[in-house]
Amino acid sequence: MDIQAGFFYLFSAVLLFSAFRVVTARNPVHAVLFLMLAFSQAAGIWLLLKAEFLAITLVLVYLGAVMVLFLFVVMMLDINIDSVRQGFWKHFPLALGVGAVITLEMAAVLKGGFSAAQAPEMQAVLAAVNVGNTKMLGGLLYTQYLYPVQIAAVILLVAMIAAIALTLRERKTTKKIDPSIQVRAKAADRLVVVSMQATQAAPAVEEAAAPAEETKR
Repeated sequence: MDIQAGFFYLFSAVLLFSAFRVVTARNPVHAVLFLMLAFSQAAGIWLLLKAEFLAITLVLVYLGAVMVLFLFVVMMLDINIDSVRQGFWKHFPLALGVGAVITLEMAAVLKGGFSAAQAPEMQAVLAAVNVGNTKMLGGLLYTQYLYPVQIAAVILLVAMIAAIALTLRERKTTKKIDPSIQVRAKAADRLVVVSMQATQAAPAVEEAAAPAEETKR
């Protein structure tokens, strides 16, 4: 067994353990941390397969943004673990069946869809054209798969706008300014010039204090 195979088994073992702990961890924060560990091990496996773009994307997008957001959200929410775990054993047979079906489908795809002879051929093609897999992937996305990429971008844009529209609610306690009122505002409506004398005579303090002293005497 060479070094590459050893790292593959190491990453795979840690990935399976962390994925199992994501489901079985009692603390939600620990579950999120185990999920981050699983993503990092998956990125290592992508590096072993010489898919640097996918590995870096997995680290930057999921570990750098999405999972950090999940972690902060889980830490801020007060999750009642007892209410979440209610009905676990009731739905466990259904979940086990769905998991078994997905496992069989993945095994069928991995067994019949890929062969070991395709890897050297792909490496030979990349070496012949002297380009990396990142450049080739970009060329495929924006040439052969241009329309699917554009459709996916439009779907994500619609989803983002819908999420903003659903969460944007007017509250009575929120202070906001109407932009149309700001545009129509004039200087005369906001600023009032009051004419006042430049200098005023100071009151006679000594003269006012003298009668008070006489009354005391």
